[in-house]
Formats: sequence, C-alpha cells, structure tokens
Amino acid sequence: MPAAGPDPLTPHPVPGHPRVGFLKAFVRQANIEVGDFSYYDDPEGPEAFVERCVLHHYDFMGDRLVIGRFCAIATGVTFIMNGANHAMTGFSTYPFNIFGHGWEEGFDWATIQAGFKGDTVIGNDVWIGHEATIMPGVTVGDGAVVAAKSVVVADVPPYAIVGGNPAKVVRQRFADEVVAELLSIRWWDWEIDRITRNLDAIRGADLEALRNAA
Repeated sequence: MPAAGPDPLTPHPVPGHPRVGFLKAFVRQANIEVGDFSYYDDPEGPEAFVERCVLHHYDFMGDRLVIGRFCAIATGVTFIMNGANHAMTGFSTYPFNIFGHGWEEGFDWATIQAGFKGDTVIGNDVWIGHEATIMPGVTVGDGAVVAAKSVVVADVPPYAIVGGNPAKVVRQRFADEVVAELLSIRWWDWEIDRITRNLDAIRGADLEALRNAA
C-alpha cells in the first residue's frame, strides 16, 4: 500500500536537510496557529522560528499569527506583530513609559491600542520568499507568492504575486475565473489520502483534472 504523505509533526521531514522543518513540530505558543505541512527553511535550523521570525509578539497584546496549510517560508522571513507599535496620537513616538522612573506616570494605554492592526493571517499554499517582512494585521490570500525582501504592508489577494517595498501586485497567477474555482475546490483541505492520490492534478495546471480529482 503506497504511503499517504509525511507526518506533519515530523521535525525534519527532508532526509539529510535539517534546515527544513514542519512548523507544527516546533510552534507551541497559544497565540500562533500553524497548519499541517507548512515549513520553514533556515540554514541555522527551524527550531528557533518563533524567536527569530515572529517579532514583538506579546500575549498581553491579544493578536495572533495564523499560518495556513502547505505554506513555504524561506530563510529570514519576519512577521512584525502589533507589539512593535509606538503611540502615534501625540507629538512624540518615543516610548517613555517603558523606562519607568516616573516616565510611566500618566501613560494612556489607549494611545498604543489606537495603532493596533489585528491578527496577521497567512492563507494556504502561500510561498513567502527570502527575508520578506510581513507587517501587523496583514492578510495574505491563499495561493499567493511574496517575493524575496518584500515588505508587505497591505492585504495580498489570493493567487497574486507581490514584490517590493511597499509590496505591490506584480501579476495575478491565474485568470479571475480560475482563481475563483481554486478557492472553491480548496484542495489543501482534502484528506491526505486524496491529496496523495491527486498530486499530479494539484501540481499541474489542468483545472478539469483538479475539478474531477477523487
């Protein structure tokens, strides 16, 4: 009987390449959600993904990082979370309050909350290139590609390729009607046996074959 794919909890699923790791094996924080088979690739290893890549993510802020299934995250990608915000409602953005010694007196937490952007959400089957930066509150749609060293400050449409600083849409990967059907089919939600049986259709570009995959 053929294998039905790797175990999504395998720390290092590529033999001989410890730099690649399924994130579900390493991420334990309650404010981070990672889907099956999403991986991080780093020559220093994926074990420190949270410490190295998810920055300014504090429990008391209440924001979450959500990463879908089958995402590919390259070396040096950073997710900047809401904890990086400075108050911008007054003349100075300097965080006097954090240094104490009287500077915390009169600080209004609402001046920080005013800049919160909410959860950061990465869809399914998303490829994020080398050293890209995802800013707080951004949603990256299913099937999107983020070019290396991009700075993503706004939502990315499904199946779009974005690049630059700030990242802009370079092109859409498929026609609108194809994107709509792919978002309806949602192959990444299939049972693993079904995915394994239909890898040719998933990897290919024949929409009819994917539509009829069973």
